[in-house]
Amino acid sequence: MSILIAALNLTSADRFAAAPTVVVKDTIDIAGHPTRAGSRALELAPVAQQHAEVVDRLLANGWKINGKANLHELAFGTTGVNHWTGTANNPRFPGLIPGGSSSGSAAAVAAGLSAAGVGTDTGGSVRIPAACCGVFGLKPSYGRVSRAGVMPAESTLDCVGPLARDMPTLTAVMEAICCDFVALQPDAPALANLRLGMVVELNASAAVKHTVEAAIAATDLPLHLVTLPGMEQAYQAGMSIINRESWRACQHLLASGLIGDDVAQRLLAAGQTTDQELALAEQVRTEFSAAVDALLTDCPVLALPTMPDCPVSIENAADTRALLGMTAFVRPFNLSGHPAINIPLLSEDGLPVGLQLVAARGADELLCAVAALIASRIASQIATRNNEQ
Repeated sequence: MSILIAALNLTSADRFAAAPTVVVKDTIDIAGHPTRAGSRALELAPVAQQHAEVVDRLLANGWKINGKANLHELAFGTTGVNHWTGTANNPRFPGLIPGGSSSGSAAAVAAGLSAAGVGTDTGGSVRIPAACCGVFGLKPSYGRVSRAGVMPAESTLDCVGPLARDMPTLTAVMEAICCDFVALQPDAPALANLRLGMVVELNASAAVKHTVEAAIAATDLPLHLVTLPGMEQAYQAGMSIINRESWRACQHLLASGLIGDDVAQRLLAAGQTTDQELALAEQVRTEFSAAVDALLTDCPVLALPTMPDCPVSIENAADTRALLGMTAFVRPFNLSGHPAINIPLLSEDGLPVGLQLVAARGADELLCAVAALIASRIASQIATRNNEQ
């Protein structure tokens, strides 16, 4: 099963010979290599003539790109199952899906094949595989990181974002790929007496709820229970928009007959999206974005599960469209453009669960700092509990 679809040894200068390593999702251009997006329909794609801007920034900031990462075909799926390139193994949770669409980026990081990964997130495609594989994954604020040289060329939802096994590494990648990102220090005033807004009344499994609630309790941060009406409408609106935009970007590939049946059928259904559905989706985007902004005025960071349930097995992941509900809690924030991050957790049964944090648009630095603080406190409590046993 393929995690990396091309092994590279790409650095910008000899002085970076000992540079930290990063894999890049194969929807992101690397000069001299084709961008195939995990699809046989793009098997004969010409090599890219120049690096995507994020690749240039990684190289300029001392990162070594050691591979192009596998993905769910055309980045249009949530499971990571790919019938042409193979499905990336989930290194920490064998037999479970790696999540999509940035499956290879998350799996490479989880396996220790690379210090970090870069993926793209249009409807959860960084956060979902991060949750499935047990790593950190950030969807930045929409527009915060350049998408120049990224497939598809046009999107009102898609964001390039980093994955890593720890927050210092993830933050370092974000500093590299985002020209104006400046990490907050642990004693930053914005972190003092920060209040979390715990989003409740969500349809998550008992195991996920218990795991997330226990993790939040371990932080000892001031907590306020909040509701976020419109999550379901925002999810549906996000689906309408991604369907229309993916149809525009990929419909020409259907004639080849080389797209996997699961993705081809989803694309054909996406082509049925009406202008009326799209207009309604844009109205929901405006309303839901305002609702999130309103909650964030009182609680600078919101907390909720990344996924409604633990990941399914590969055997139960054949029907991509039936599993789109995996993105019920992540896709709404692609619609609104707010930054969101996955913190990996474990259920009592040892299964992967994700804690998602959301902050105001442009507050990516605060979000990363709070994620680092929460991850540190959770780890400290786990260590204390293990020492007592």
